[in-house]
Amino acid sequence: MSCQHLQLAEAIELFVHDGASVALEGFTHLIPFAAGHEIIRQRKRDLHLIRMTPDLIYDQLIGMGCARILTFSWGGNPGVGSLHRLRDAVEHGWPRPLEIDEHSHAGMAAAFTAGASRLPFGVLRGYIGTDLPAHNPNIRRVACPFTGEALAAVPALNPDVTILHAQRADRAGNVAIDGIVGAAREAALAAKMLIVTVEEIVDALPPAMNAIVLPHWTVGAVVHCRGGAYPSYAQGHYARDNAFYQRWDAIARDRQRFLDWMDHHVLGTRDHRAFLASLQTEATA
Repeated sequence: MSCQHLQLAEAIELFVHDGASVALEGFTHLIPFAAGHEIIRQRKRDLHLIRMTPDLIYDQLIGMGCARILTFSWGGNPGVGSLHRLRDAVEHGWPRPLEIDEHSHAGMAAAFTAGASRLPFGVLRGYIGTDLPAHNPNIRRVACPFTGEALAAVPALNPDVTILHAQRADRAGNVAIDGIVGAAREAALAAKMLIVTVEEIVDALPPAMNAIVLPHWTVGAVVHCRGGAYPSYAQGHYARDNAFYQRWDAIARDRQRFLDWMDHHVLGTRDHRAFLASLQTEATA
């Protein structure tokens, strides 16, 4: 794979197609909000969205009709409550019905790891005492060929596209992620195409504690996008906007208020810089 340096709109247009399976990963921080908004601007449809912990950006993608299925292990507005657009899609089919493929965190991790290893399924000791296997046919049991122990099995996840946000990349396309890494490495290596938005492009990647490096041959496209994880945070660059997460609860509860907000701040802005400016204008109005 040859890494390209692209604008965000170019990367989404080239690599995210209607009907694709797309994982926008990031755990508490480095959530690729800018990329998610560009998917919405380009009105991508029938996506199979994948994420270990879908939060606000998936609420927005689902509410704007981009998704037909969601594979996940927990969904909510962290520290606040429900994802109201996700709930509306599941409970009432608005704006379109949403199929859900629900797993545990461990099950998602096993599925991403199997995908990264190019194995057909992941195996784990899990789902014991839960009713998920009774409701999800993608959770099955296999017998260990050595001990006979019954283990849970989940199909491998190999997204057509994984999108990450990271602190930095060098000019060759090597990407460094530091802080909480979550399932970023596994989701990256499992994907057929990897797009990474970054806070900065540097000549050389500095050493960092608790960091991973995705070598350039695993990366399809690097996009320089400052603030690309906002309103989540980017360790070492900016803090999480907790007030935004709190405000989102009221915005997302009402269909028309949600649509008006998305029309003004996402569809009505040309890129992520304009999106951030629109929020600043609203805050000072």
